[in-house]
Amino acid sequence: MKLTHFVATTWSVALMSTSALAGSHLAQGRDGNVNIIYWQAVSILNPFLSGGTKDIDASNLILEPLARYDQDGNMVPWLATEIPTVENGGVSEDLTSITWNIKPGIKWSDGTDFTAADVVFTAEYCMNEDGGCKQTTSFSDVESVVADDDLTVTVTFTKPKPFHYGAFVGGTSPILQAAQFKDCVGAAAPNCTEQNFNPIGTGPFMVNEFRANDVVTMVANPNYRDPSKPAFASLTFKGGGDAASAGRAVLETGEFDYAWNLQIDPTVLADMAEAGNGTVVSSFGTAVERMMVNMTNPSADLGDKRSTLEGGPHPFLSDPAVRRALSIAIDRNLLAEVGYGAAGTATCNVVPAPTIYASTANDECLVQNIELANQVLDDAGWARGADGIREKDGVRLSILYQTSTNAVRQDTQALVKQWWTEIGVETELKNIDAAVFFGGDQSSPDTFQKFFADIEMYTNLFDGTDPEAYMNSWTCAEIPSPENNWLGSNMPRYCNADYDALATELSETAAIEDRARIVMKMNDMLMAEGAMIPLVHRGRVSAHANSLNGVILNTWDSEMWNAADWTRGE
Repeated sequence: MKLTHFVATTWSVALMSTSALAGSHLAQGRDGNVNIIYWQAVSILNPFLSGGTKDIDASNLILEPLARYDQDGNMVPWLATEIPTVENGGVSEDLTSITWNIKPGIKWSDGTDFTAADVVFTAEYCMNEDGGCKQTTSFSDVESVVADDDLTVTVTFTKPKPFHYGAFVGGTSPILQAAQFKDCVGAAAPNCTEQNFNPIGTGPFMVNEFRANDVVTMVANPNYRDPSKPAFASLTFKGGGDAASAGRAVLETGEFDYAWNLQIDPTVLADMAEAGNGTVVSSFGTAVERMMVNMTNPSADLGDKRSTLEGGPHPFLSDPAVRRALSIAIDRNLLAEVGYGAAGTATCNVVPAPTIYASTANDECLVQNIELANQVLDDAGWARGADGIREKDGVRLSILYQTSTNAVRQDTQALVKQWWTEIGVETELKNIDAAVFFGGDQSSPDTFQKFFADIEMYTNLFDGTDPEAYMNSWTCAEIPSPENNWLGSNMPRYCNADYDALATELSETAAIEDRARIVMKMNDMLMAEGAMIPLVHRGRVSAHANSLNGVILNTWDSEMWNAADWTRGE
């Protein structure tokens, strides 16, 4: 791997965009304060060290990528002047490199110039093998990142790369300031508290005060590239509580302007909206509420080898019959109806969209079949004991099933426990505060990355419309472990050479029809082997005050993607 910084004369160009010129008569900060509530509190403002959506979204108010996806899934330039393609010369004809041109005049919030050296540094930061970067899949097959001059950076791949837009695209892959993070590379990354809590960015806001797992206050970035934005002088990003209280704070009391991820009983949400203070917005993208199945042994007796490949396979979830029975015993249609209403539909896939990637090979799970689940376990030799719980060779089917604290998730847990009891599986339910569960605290045993349980449930999704980086999440190299600070993305600890080979094939395939075929094959492999149990294809549901204008819900990127355009008005 080669990462080269280019040192050149600092540019002093101060260009203003056309949109900025058109609106320059408007003053930044003219609309006062905006209040945002995420019931999962922010624990860090560095998306390279956390996979939690709440951390990524809060970070996106400060840190920005070279390009984003808009509300329709189209890639749009952000800090770059255009999207590089073969046609415009930005992508080499042999598909082995991509060159990004940076918009001139962009400043960091501290007033220094944003340059290609910062882009190069960000690659160095995430690609360092000792850093435990959460977004390494975005840098798959990257050989070098070189600054050709202050405003040009070229990414070279180890082989022809049909999809070139992993690194620096979307809310999970923003640019860090090299000057601020220079001493935070590798093993030092998680320990850079000041940098991780107070990143310097190019976005519309900058940190005023950060209180982990509670509240972040921000102020408008005085060096933002459009002097008329953001319209808000300050922003409060409050965390904690639950989805219902967040919804009430916007829709009923008007205390907050924006509430995220309203995973609430749909009838309750409708009742809240009748107060007339706010609007519920929803849109379907790629989000799937799923159960991750621990393929390794989570026993505390294993010490540091707990929930790692070194600790050995799971004592009963390693049996494909058990994994299949657990899945077909679930009534997904009921879970979708009760928990999500029109904003949810049953799914048997981890990639439910776009349509070209959606498989129909796993539709067995769409119909609950308790009788078949029992037969599958009987045939596999799992016999019921005197208390009705199944056992085999001294191993008891007793599951610790964990998720974040949320009323809908706890209702889901209760229903699933009932169904699993009917097939002779004992289930202990555990819910963990979302700020802890999705947080990056290396000392906590309760993060979803450590996965010290048998089953864990949450929602995940991918940026944009191409799932290549997402599918790489379940390659062997992405397994969390003490060696990578538990920051890999392969929560089930699934490791299959055939799957890894498909990931390689996908990275070398250009035709969209062929890419779709490979993605479906990878999806079907994960489903057939029971590495996870998809439940509900979730529409993203949020709410905003009627006085908050400019909100465009985006299911393909960060929900905060266009916060610079928000304004206050009746």
